[in-house]
Amino acid sequence: MNRAPLDVQRLRSSPGVLFFDRIDVVESTGSTNADLVARAADPSVDRQALLAEEQVSGRGRHARAWVSPPRAQISLSILVRLPGIDPAALGWLPLLTGISVVDALRGAAGVAPALKWPNDVLLDGRKLAGILAEVAATGSSPAVVVGIGMNVDLDESELPVAHATSLSLAGARDIDRTALVAAILAEFARRFTAWERSGWDSIELAAAYRERCATIGIDVRAELPGGKVITGVATGIDDTGRLLIGGEAVSAGDVSHLRGQY
Repeated sequence: MNRAPLDVQRLRSSPGVLFFDRIDVVESTGSTNADLVARAADPSVDRQALLAEEQVSGRGRHARAWVSPPRAQISLSILVRLPGIDPAALGWLPLLTGISVVDALRGAAGVAPALKWPNDVLLDGRKLAGILAEVAATGSSPAVVVGIGMNVDLDESELPVAHATSLSLAGARDIDRTALVAAILAEFARRFTAWERSGWDSIELAAAYRERCATIGIDVRAELPGGKVITGVATGIDDTGRLLIGGEAVSAGDVSHLRGQY
């Protein structure tokens, strides 16, 4: 199948991306997240976006593989530093990224995705994208790399798992990956800038996430390390980004699997 490459020059000149010091596209790499984590060893490196037409070692949470044919997906990682943030608030960055992806797709692709806590983007109840955040450097100005893997132009036979979907399968009005990435980067920049200006306050982010979260209000089963299982209705997201199941709060880092009736 002849799939168009990303246009890096068009990306760099798109509205709303001046936030980024550097935007790169490579033909193939092991993992865009791993590449930016390596760059973060230099304390001057900040606000960088890296895309790959193909990832050969892409991964999601708990080292799950993320695979896709070349040029059929968006494999995007973003490196940012968060000066002065309380380490407990770092968990909001992947949630902010999820909000940015949902809002970008609503505007650019004409679809109505929702968020599955903590790291998935759903479309018609099927997985469209996954998000993975990794702390690359600690200290007073920690660096975090957040990766987005999204199915854009895959047919049913190319989907990585049966419960996945792609923008083309969902009938999105636009699957121009360059335009989609530009929209995601612009939304991320806008949300991140507002969050930083607020002194890393989570009130606005929490409200936005709750509005877009399909997990709230459904019966879920959370599997935790050590074999512990929590079941019940997901009643909300607390101010630190944890999911509330009945009277118990669980953090993203503690949940191995979260299942629900989507």
